[in-house]
Amino acid sequence: MRAVLVTETNTPLRLVTDHPEPIAQGTAEVIDVTACGVCHSDLHVVEGLFPSPLPMVLGHEVTGVHAELGPVMVYAPWGCRSCVQCDRGLENMCANATEAGLFTDGGYADRMLVKHRRYLAPLDGLDPIASAPLACGGLTAWRAVQHGLELLRERGSHGRATVVGAGGLGQYAINYLRLLTDAQVTAVDIADDKLAASIEIGAHHAVHADALADVPPGDVVLDFIGNEATLTNAVHHVARQGLVIVVGLALGRVPFGFGAVPHEARLMSSIWGSRSELDDVLALARREPTLLRAVDVLPLADAQVAHDRLRMGQTRGRIVLTT
Repeated sequence: MRAVLVTETNTPLRLVTDHPEPIAQGTAEVIDVTACGVCHSDLHVVEGLFPSPLPMVLGHEVTGVHAELGPVMVYAPWGCRSCVQCDRGLENMCANATEAGLFTDGGYADRMLVKHRRYLAPLDGLDPIASAPLACGGLTAWRAVQHGLELLRERGSHGRATVVGAGGLGQYAINYLRLLTDAQVTAVDIADDKLAASIEIGAHHAVHADALADVPPGDVVLDFIGNEATLTNAVHHVARQGLVIVVGLALGRVPFGFGAVPHEARLMSSIWGSRSELDDVLALARREPTLLRAVDVLPLADAQVAHDRLRMGQTRGRIVLTT
């Protein structure tokens, strides 16, 4: 079968046509891949930021067809099923999880092996191409927004939410914030096209990162970049008793302590999403079709082109590879 491999870090992806077919054993299942979203985490694998075993098939935003279940979406964080986090349904928090496409073969291929049927979520009518980015981008943004919902709902129409990084994940967060809260939503980025897109999908305000100091403090600040500059901006911008949620993997660091952050402000990370939260995201997408925004579609053979475009910021939203 065809598959796109990372063979070595910081080298071009390699398309092969004779990759071994996946074989289902035990509880494992095989799906025919329909589409796979391209995520910044894919770039991180290529760059060697994750200890991924190579060679490996990338891709963790996967939709496909199962012989019995029909069209499905893959939940990629596969837990150990024996720790406290897994017992609580938080396999995304499992210390021994194996994430498909990051640490084992994923969906940049014609077919994919899935550890267990429980990791297959029926699409139930959702477009398998437009919905593919929900598996990570949509789910990760959903969990991040959930962390701040109580605070924003307490504030009502006086609440302020700031989304730092208005790319694919940030745009999902803007959607969720508008659907689930009455807060004023401000998008922050350095790219004019992404700021314009943020306004189109419902942000009340869109400002360049250099102008964030002119914006009233945010009760909830979601940082989808996570480098030192964005985290510093977030900490300086968050309101007293506010919440900073870092989602981006750019490995930034900021000082923490009395005087380093506003009084009683909280800082936290947010990691992917749970299996039940994926069901919540898909259910919301069925009720709110606007969540399935237009995606840039490329054939599987153009995976390297997709990576180059994502790395250079040449896309307003998400890129999806199709088989």
